[in-house]
Amino acid sequence: MTVNPTTTASAATSPSIEPYLGDTVHLLPQTNQLRALHTVIRDRAARREDFLHCSSRILRLLLESALDLLPYEEHTARTPVGAGYRGLRMSPAVHGVAIARAGESMESELRAVLPAVRMGKILLQRDKVTKLPHFYYAALPPGIADGHVLLLDPMLATGGTALAAIQVLLDHGVPEDRIVFVGLIAVPEGITAVCGRHPRVRIVTSAIDQRLNENAYMVPGIGDFGDRWFGTDR
Repeated sequence: MTVNPTTTASAATSPSIEPYLGDTVHLLPQTNQLRALHTVIRDRAARREDFLHCSSRILRLLLESALDLLPYEEHTARTPVGAGYRGLRMSPAVHGVAIARAGESMESELRAVLPAVRMGKILLQRDKVTKLPHFYYAALPPGIADGHVLLLDPMLATGGTALAAIQVLLDHGVPEDRIVFVGLIAVPEGITAVCGRHPRVRIVTSAIDQRLNENAYMVPGIGDFGDRWFGTDR
């Protein structure tokens, strides 16, 4: 897979992600359209309506790509002219689980694609000093262990929050290979942390940034996505 050099990690500053690209980490095609959308949402001077609109478009692309990774079974549909169309339909149940609060920004886009999807939430709070996540709450759909889970969180930074959320799903019986983490932006540190511990969890992202800075913020980054989405940024 060819990755745009402007979004690829520098080997001198970040761990290598090459072993994971393609099979485990699925990066959206770096089209001109996608890069134009990123240009808007990364601009600190972007109007809020433009930020929301362009973010929503990228999130929809991510979720469509994630759904394409799930298993399908053959199904024949009868067309209006009486002919049979040999097609596909999604095989098992699909559940969405948002990591609150930022992950809730992705719920409406998932419901637009799968109106009947059951949604769960996991509340984790990252300590501002240690950067470690603390678990507070989980509400998951019944039967979640029998289906596939799209784990929603726009940012994959240190990987600590994602790992904690994945552990919650594992503790509730969800097999590792049925979890797909869907995130807007990732960095090599987060990718290697998740893939190193849970190699069968797949990751779908629209961009891989260069690295984390000394404050564990992504570079070039986007700021606090949750604050910008919900309008609580300063």
